[in-house]
Amino acid sequence: MIDEFMAEAIRQARKSLKEGGIPIGSVLVRDNEIVAVGHNKRVQEKNPILHGEMDCLNNAGRIGSYKNTVIYSTLMPCYMCAGTIVQFNIPKVIVGENKTFDGAWKFMEEHGVEVVNLNLPDCVEMMENFIKDSPELWFEDIGEL
Repeated sequence: MIDEFMAEAIRQARKSLKEGGIPIGSVLVRDNEIVAVGHNKRVQEKNPILHGEMDCLNNAGRIGSYKNTVIYSTLMPCYMCAGTIVQFNIPKVIVGENKTFDGAWKFMEEHGVEVVNLNLPDCVEMMENFIKDSPELWFEDIGEL
């Protein structure tokens, strides 16, 4: 069963896809309540660093300490997003999948972040379909164009 926070991250990913963007969504949670949501807007806003996690954290604004937060992402965070997670001392990341992109799992764990990978078929299917349909956009997003 998918919890409400991952369900919202998936909604955010689908929103990005409908906007012509990359289907990755993120949710920041504190004390079991959503602080902010976001999705990948690299295409929509022509911003190379506006990945789902970065958009989510940007939308959260200045919230002081992140030490008691959890960030959800439909896809394993890349090194840029993982670096921000480590920098802000976010202690836990819950991820929809890493089958389509391995990301920076080990980097986060090496820096004390608990990483929970749910391996959700919905997230895998959404990314597999996107990569098949838009390979150039995907490889641009992960810096492999």
